[in-house]
Amino acid sequence: MQNSKAGIYRRIIKRPMDFTLSLISIIALSPILLVVAILVKVKLGGPVLFKQKRPGLNERIFTMYKFRTMTNERDQNGELLPDSVRLTKFGRFLRSTSLDELPELFNILKGDMSIIGPRPLLVQYLPLYNDHQKRRHKVRPGLSGLAQVSGRNAISWEDKFNLDVKYVDNVSFIEDWKIIFLTIKKVFAREGINSGTTATMEPFKGIQKE
Repeated sequence: MQNSKAGIYRRIIKRPMDFTLSLISIIALSPILLVVAILVKVKLGGPVLFKQKRPGLNERIFTMYKFRTMTNERDQNGELLPDSVRLTKFGRFLRSTSLDELPELFNILKGDMSIIGPRPLLVQYLPLYNDHQKRRHKVRPGLSGLAQVSGRNAISWEDKFNLDVKYVDNVSFIEDWKIIFLTIKKVFAREGINSGTTATMEPFKGIQKE
């Protein structure tokens, strides 16, 4: 009975709920979106939005939108400087408050993403996943997810993928709203933003086999 209810939620309720919540959020947060866009333009220059290809449901590639948090500073050879150099104080503020994620509401509205689900990662990681990790793409990627409320960038890749798959196996209305409320709490507490060793999460290089 429980699995039946979960299936109905996934197939019939979850997408309309995502559309409604994202539309309401975009309307309610439009003043904040405008102010952040202006500040990004003034402090970091253009373009205001950071666009990147990410794998979504069933590994379908889509373009994800975020507010820029880094400069485009390059060295004498034309190579981008390290993230730690290009990530400004303002950029750190956007990340710590998750304001940089707000444009993803438009991805949710379009159907590329969900309010809750595994975070969309880089396309180049796809060949590195094992069969277990690939299961994270059985649902739409999310603005937030179980891994994010369990540590975000402060936990290991292996733990993050295990939490992603755990979510896929236990999608439900109650679980989604539990994660939504925990996400709001985490954002205000600014917990688990960085990995502890770098300005951003270390690149995924595959799980080493013993």
